[in-house]
Amino acid sequence: MEFFEPVYHWLEINYNLVRGLHILAVIAWMAGLLYLPRLFVYHTRTTPGSEMDATFKVMERRLLKGIMNPAMWVTWILGLLLIDFRTANFSRSDVMLQPWLFTKLVGVVFQTGWHHFLAVSRKKFARGANVHSEKFWRLTNELPFLAAIVMVIAVTTEFGGH
Repeated sequence: MEFFEPVYHWLEINYNLVRGLHILAVIAWMAGLLYLPRLFVYHTRTTPGSEMDATFKVMERRLLKGIMNPAMWVTWILGLLLIDFRTANFSRSDVMLQPWLFTKLVGVVFQTGWHHFLAVSRKKFARGANVHSEKFWRLTNELPFLAAIVMVIAVTTEFGGH
């Protein structure tokens, strides 16, 4: 653990850099959470085994594996690091118990669950076993953005904070 102490100290001093990188990771993750269901909308219209079906399968896999998964992990790692810095190693209960932080963490858990649901759905599309309609994907496409609105408002206003 001593090996990481200088890196941790440097990151702590550069809190705003870590925060900026966290925001960029969130943007990349959100782009994928919004775009993958949109691909599913159009994928439902294709004929299984067609060239378009194959094209959508490649696009969906690359989006999930190349952008969404790394962005989610970076978002989580940097987000936990930011909480660690802000709460003095998770020991400041005055911050940990704030409604705005709870709201954000619930939102992140929702986004992570939605991400997992999309990943499972992508595998179903890849097997030709999609069970949801175009209408389902259209209706659920905006869920991550609605959650993001709540999280951003909670964090930027520190809703319920002192």
